[in-house]
Amino acid sequence: MPLFQKPPATPEEIERSRPLDIPPLEVDALDEREWYRRAFRGDAAQLTARAILMGTGLGFFLAFTNVYVGLKAGWGLGVALTACIASFTLWSALLKLGLAKSPMTILENNCMQSTASSAGYSTTSLLVSAVPAMLLLSVTDANPRGTPLGWPIVGAWVFCVAALGVLMAIPMKRSMINRERLKFPSGTAAAVLLQSLYSEGAEALAKGRALVVSGLVGGVVPLLTSLNAVRAVDAAGKTGRTSVLPGQSSCFDWLPRLSSPRLDPSTHELTREPYPLSAANVVLDHSLVLVAAGAIVGLRTTLSMAAGGLLVVFVLGPAAMAWTWTNAAGHLVAAAARPGSAWKEIGIWFGAPLMVSHGLVTFALQYRTVGRALAGLRRGPRPDGDDLADRVETPIAWCFIGTAIAGTGVVILAWLAFDIPLHYGALAVFMTFFLALVACRATGETDITPIGAMGKIMQLTYGVLMPQSYSANLMTASITSGASAEAADLLTDLKSGYLLGAHPRRQFVAQLAGIVSGTLASVLCYFVLVPDATALTGSPGHPPQFAAPAAQQWRAVAEIFRLGLGNLHPMAREGIALGLLAGSVLAVTERVFPRERRWMPSATGIGLGLFLPFSTSLSFVLGAAAAWVYGRVGPRQADRLVVPISSGLIAGESIVGVVVATLNNFVLR
Repeated sequence: MPLFQKPPATPEEIERSRPLDIPPLEVDALDEREWYRRAFRGDAAQLTARAILMGTGLGFFLAFTNVYVGLKAGWGLGVALTACIASFTLWSALLKLGLAKSPMTILENNCMQSTASSAGYSTTSLLVSAVPAMLLLSVTDANPRGTPLGWPIVGAWVFCVAALGVLMAIPMKRSMINRERLKFPSGTAAAVLLQSLYSEGAEALAKGRALVVSGLVGGVVPLLTSLNAVRAVDAAGKTGRTSVLPGQSSCFDWLPRLSSPRLDPSTHELTREPYPLSAANVVLDHSLVLVAAGAIVGLRTTLSMAAGGLLVVFVLGPAAMAWTWTNAAGHLVAAAARPGSAWKEIGIWFGAPLMVSHGLVTFALQYRTVGRALAGLRRGPRPDGDDLADRVETPIAWCFIGTAIAGTGVVILAWLAFDIPLHYGALAVFMTFFLALVACRATGETDITPIGAMGKIMQLTYGVLMPQSYSANLMTASITSGASAEAADLLTDLKSGYLLGAHPRRQFVAQLAGIVSGTLASVLCYFVLVPDATALTGSPGHPPQFAAPAAQQWRAVAEIFRLGLGNLHPMAREGIALGLLAGSVLAVTERVFPRERRWMPSATGIGLGLFLPFSTSLSFVLGAAAAWVYGRVGPRQADRLVVPISSGLIAGESIVGVVVATLNNFVLR
């Protein structure tokens, strides 16, 4: 049975490739042998050149959206549903124009979304966390732009780690999906969506139109607020370029000003300095990408973000500005923060520990999940004499050989590029398999992939093994988080295919193909958006273009091990203790009172709000509130259109935003 196939051409071939008569949720109730008998569609067209090309193209552009949004807000947005809607809409248009000869089958679209998801989601995580964190740690007073890693190193690293994650997931598939039938909610949702697209054509076209129109609207925003198309003269008489509209509005400065006590370190006199709310990032951001992300995230998390942000603006920031201290070297240090940078100078030390402790305690409380993951690995795929399964499932030999090749590449790259000894690199790859195993089971049971917690376990491990090396601390953690994200994404996509009767080995090949285009797109996008560290740190008179909260969190953990607690500001040390305590308490409370969890503040939201500019949290809240109101006014329409509209706004602004950044950096200088 060849892996690659030709698209259906005759009416008989098209009929054989139509959707299953059994609904996805009914397929989920079948045992493995019954699935092969009633649901498996081995002869249907699925792994075709057009499916891979469509997935590669969509994934290439969707990777831009995740790098852009990840640097803006620290969020990774799943792209499978967006890719399904976009692919169905585009192919329907090609059929009407006569440019396509036959409809793309439901299983072709399933393979397409595997390729698109691999390219547009999992390969982007390292470009918004470990890689920019390395750049931030290279910044000094003498080198404010930092020292970026070379793009060949970054590209090779992203590719090898992503391939490692896909290959490590092979032995997990049959146990978690075929036998235990874990839910993998996002994969189930993708299967249900594809089934509905192919049974309700009008519904699909409505979602497609919403996606396209909102994408066009989103694309206009960076053209107006970011493209340096207008020549202007600043207050100093220097000619430069600016955008048609500003990126933010200081619309809250009519409110009473804030004031903060400041102690002059030379005279030790206490004065009060008033400043407008806009100086503390209480402004309205004109970007729609954050509003759209908030509509998807929901009110609980976004209101928690706003609460964390207000805490920085009105409590932590003013307190930090009044504090002086003597560091371990005996030097007097003044002002832990300034109004506009309190979120990254002091809020990070409260927010990052809160998120780390919440993730680790939540993970520890899921000890049954950990036990089941290890038990499932120990059992492995039991031989059952099923020759069809042996021909259809991805061979375990691919896992052993592929993991050996990809793992060797990771270890050698870690040694050559980041000075990580070979034995420590090998240990990181070995540990990654078991941590990815647990992360994948958590995804299957809850739809939450704890890549943050997995990465922090590795950071803590290498903080002890190599305490002075921030490169070892960050890049070993990136192996675990990147591989875990890719493995969980593959299993989520395979769950979708399982519910539709897809050929798992063909879908695995589709997922592997997406890594190539995803690596190219995400690395290209990152270096266009972040040519140097000033895009993340800002420069005098210019705020940072990207807050990069995930990178800030990784940087903070690595910095603790590199500098030692004694060299941190006392308020930062207090923040670490309070954040660890608050995150642990929230995790335990959620575990003890699971039914009341929706009324509790979100640890992720509060943590992000503490180390994001308040303008970002405000945009998220506005989007969530708009989606909530839409859901109250027209619940049926909201269920159908909130995700397509939000996805379109994000995709349109992100893709055009990358084009605008390219023009600003290389043409309109």
